[in-house]
Amino acid sequence: MDAEAAFAALAERFAQEPDVEPGTGFGSAPGLRAGGKIFAMLPQGELVVKLPADRCGAMVEAGVGRFFVVGRRTMREWLVVDGVDPNGWMALSAEALAYARR
Repeated sequence: MDAEAAFAALAERFAQEPDVEPGTGFGSAPGLRAGGKIFAMLPQGELVVKLPADRCGAMVEAGVGRFFVVGRRTMREWLVVDGVDPNGWMALSAEALAYARR
């Protein structure tokens, strides 16, 4: 499954949630929002999710992803998912949704 198809499956799954809507992430990248807050996006074909900074740091250390960088700014609460197959994106996106709803 390619990244776009995997993200489309995420969007379909989360469309069932009352406060989730599709839209854009940063810029024009496809994204998912909960209550207006971005929790997952697909810039340049890579899944990026918003999680607590300590969770992102642990995942970076474990080799599961890397911090999302915008220009020269490292976004400590945004993780580019590297070490998870697109089929495993659902769990990380659900975790990001729960974080966005806090």
